[in-house]
This record gives sequence, C-alpha cells and structure tokens, in this order.
Amino acid sequence: MPVPRKKPAAVFKILLIGDSAVGKTSLMFRYHEDKFIEKFTPTIGMDFVFKNITIQGQEISLQLWDTAGQERFLNITKNYYRNADAVVLVYDRTVSSSFKNISRWMKTIADEAPEDILKVLVANKSDLHRLLVVSTQEGQDLAKQYGITFFETSAKLDINNVAEIFDYIAHELFERKKPRPVSGSGPIILDDQSQKSFFSCC
Repeated sequence: MPVPRKKPAAVFKILLIGDSAVGKTSLMFRYHEDKFIEKFTPTIGMDFVFKNITIQGQEISLQLWDTAGQERFLNITKNYYRNADAVVLVYDRTVSSSFKNISRWMKTIADEAPEDILKVLVANKSDLHRLLVVSTQEGQDLAKQYGITFFETSAKLDINNVAEIFDYIAHELFERKKPRPVSGSGPIILDDQSQKSFFSCC
C-alpha cells in the first residue's frame, strides 16, 4: 500500500507566457523531466505539471502552467493570471517579433496579474547561433528596463541550466511569501509521481 504523502508547505503557481512556438513547453518539460522533445503540437488553452522541491527542509510544490501563445486563447489564459505567484516571459532569440511582443505580454501582466507577482525574462533557443537576431545585450537591457531578472538559455541543449530559472523563482517566492500551510481545500495532493493535466478549449 502506498504511503500517503505529506502536504507541501506551500504551493507556488508559475505561468510561462510568450508568443507561440518560443519554447515555453520545451522549457517546462526540460525542468520537469530533464528531457527535450523535438516536436510539440501548439498548446491549446493551458497545460500544467507539478514538481516538488525542498527548500530549507520544507517541501514546496511548484505548479508550472504552460499558456497558449495564440491571440485567440488570450481571454482564456487571462483567468489564470489572477492567483499566480510568478510569471516567466519567454521569447525566441531567432524571432525578433517574439522579443518585441514582450511589451504586450508585460501589459497583460500589469492588467491581469497580482501587483507583486514575480517576473523573469527568458531568452530561449540560444543554441541556434547562426539564426540569432536578438543579442544578449538587448535582452539584458529589456530586463533592466522592466526591473526584472534575465536568463539566457536553450531548452534543447539545457544551456546555462534551465533548472536555475525555476530554482531561482522558487527560492525568491519562498523568501518573499513565507509559505503558508496548504489547507484541506487547496490544490491536488500529489502521489509518488508528478501529476499532469491538460486543458483544452473549443
């Protein structure tokens, strides 16, 4: 008989947002399962996974929410901003429009998310050296403009260690929010395997 798991000390909800095909799903699976899947179908609506980590002897559950980047799903995904603890803004270094659209995503965060939400900027696909059109300096400058932390990585090759992004977020939230115990009405209690659920829309 499986041994019941203790409820985590806290659950933190982390959104991954950005244009379609910038690599949000790949980043999530690189962190969650430490693997890269070459081809993904576009996320429809929302997709999420759980990952448990330990900080200062306390078990923390991270909810990683992968949002659809297409405009037609924006009204659906907006609902998930309201109780989020952190947001990962992702752009593709080989697509200049995905970088320029970070300002649009920042406006959505300002309109829909809690005022104190933790934000980080992630430049993905840094392994595609010959195709890069957004420089490291441009990414650093944009992050500085918004006063947020900047990471440059590749979900495919795990450049600069994708785990560092989410570990940074988890530790920041732990220090900021002083985790509260999860009540009986809280999110799903995890079993021995991380649980994954998929939400789709019409």
